[in-house]
Order: sequence, then structure tokens, then C-alpha cells
Amino acid sequence: MGDLQKSQDYQSFRSSVPQKKLIVDDDDKKEWKLYDAGPRNVRCPIVCLPPASGTADVFFKQILALSSKGYRVISVEYPVYWTMKEFLEGFRKLLDHLQIDKVHIFGASLGGFLAQKFAEHTHKNQRVASLILCNGFYDTSVFNQTNSAPTFWLMPALFLKKMVMGNFDRRIVDSDIADSIDFLVEKLDSLSQQELASRLTLNCMNCYVEPQKLAGVEITIMDVFDDCALSQEVKEEMYKCYPNAKRAHLKSGGNFPYLSRSTDVNIFIQIHLKSFDGTRYSAQEVIESEREDGTNASSK
Repeated sequence: MGDLQKSQDYQSFRSSVPQKKLIVDDDDKKEWKLYDAGPRNVRCPIVCLPPASGTADVFFKQILALSSKGYRVISVEYPVYWTMKEFLEGFRKLLDHLQIDKVHIFGASLGGFLAQKFAEHTHKNQRVASLILCNGFYDTSVFNQTNSAPTFWLMPALFLKKMVMGNFDRRIVDSDIADSIDFLVEKLDSLSQQELASRLTLNCMNCYVEPQKLAGVEITIMDVFDDCALSQEVKEEMYKCYPNAKRAHLKSGGNFPYLSRSTDVNIFIQIHLKSFDGTRYSAQEVIESEREDGTNASSK
């Protein structure tokens, strides 16, 4: 077991925030897993969507820190969906089941792509108030796997795991980044062949976002300046795609900055959500004592 999994923070999270399991589809095998922390009277929470290799608890540092400041944070883990339409309908049914009309979404990698697709899917009856896209992309062709994506369901779990781990930086990195990689490898090992194959199918099938349909959604693009699975070209394409998006830059953090640089990431999330304070789309129940925050991270 890695250091993060053994950490006091993670143990505190597991003992204080129960995991819920929900079935919202006709197929009772399609089970959503989620953690819902913070005040229930917040009607526009921040929902965290994990990367292909992640489970809902990869956002435990966001759940602990932000819920303690009065934010409602829901981190979800998707069931096995093989098509984008299936996922989008399943996610809509989940929000309906939770009686949530609108959400802010923090999406990491595949989670960020799914978040954009959901905002696009519901643009006529807007369900997404804002997006924070961490190490995100808007076109799956960047992975050069669109031809093989339809065959992932046949491939052994070991092969699929090697495919994912090929994107993890195994060179010498600082201990926090190394711990974040170890944590995600443990999560990856916990996924079944079907879970992993379905996520990689959604990640790599021929699909892209129509950015003009997200015109009414406030967006922050969060990047790291050190090595991660996405090239600089992909990052530049995201900036072009959303020229009005705010940018949150982290000097370092690797593929999983929400674990390795959680303090900065959490402050960026709060900065992003600040413009919704005092509105019906606030993700926070105000706690008077929580007024002061500082960071050495930069936002522009």
C-alpha cells in the first residue's frame, strides 16, 4: 500500500465520508459509486469526474478541504458504459436522482472530456454552470487510438493496464508526484477488465466537443508546466478552443495535480467558484470564519 493510501488524511476521509452506490439505469449492473460531502442544502455542487485510471476517491483531498469550507463536493465513479450517449444519459439520470438541477464540474483528463460532452449534450437545457478542466482535451484523436477503440472490450486487463501506465511518468520526480502515481496505480489495479475497457473506449473512440455549444459555460483550464500525458500542442488546442477561459497554471504536478499539488488546486477551484458566490449557483454554504486564503500559485 502506497504512502497516500496509508496517510492520515486518506484514513480520515474513508472513516468520515461514506461511499454510496446508486443504480439509475434499467440495467441493475450499472452501479454509480460516489462520495457526497458538505451541506446538502447546496443545490449546485461541484462534481468531480476522475480520469480513466481513477476511482471516486482520487479526489479525497478536494472533498476533505473544500467540504470543510462549506462547499458541497460530490465525487463520482462511472459504471460500465460503452457509448458516449449511454454515459451522458446515465449522468443526467444520476443528477435527476440526486435532485440536482445544475452543477459545476471538475474533470480530470477523461473526466474533463466527459464534462465537456455533458455540457454540450445539455446546452439547450443547461445543466452545467461551469467547468474546471484539469489536463484536459476536447478531441479523442489526440491519442491515435480511434481505430483500435472498438476492440478494447476484447483485450485482457493486463494489456489495458500497461496501455494506461505507459502515460505515467516513471522518471525521477518529487515525492508528492511519485506518491500520486503510486496511488493511481493502486486504483487502476482495483478496476475490472470491463470497467477499464469501457473507460478507455470512451477516452479513445472517435469523438470531439463542439465548443460553440459551451458558450454560456464559465470555464477554467488547469495545466501543469512539467511532464504529463498531454503534449503542449494539445494544451494549445484547448486554449484556442476556449479563448475566453480562465487559466490556472501549476509549475509542476504531473498527471494528477489534485493529489500532488492539492493545496494549489483547491485554491484555484475556490477562485473559479467565487464568481458564483451569493447566487443560486453557489457551490458553498457560507461559513463566516472562512474568509482568508493565500497561495503562491498564479491564475490569469
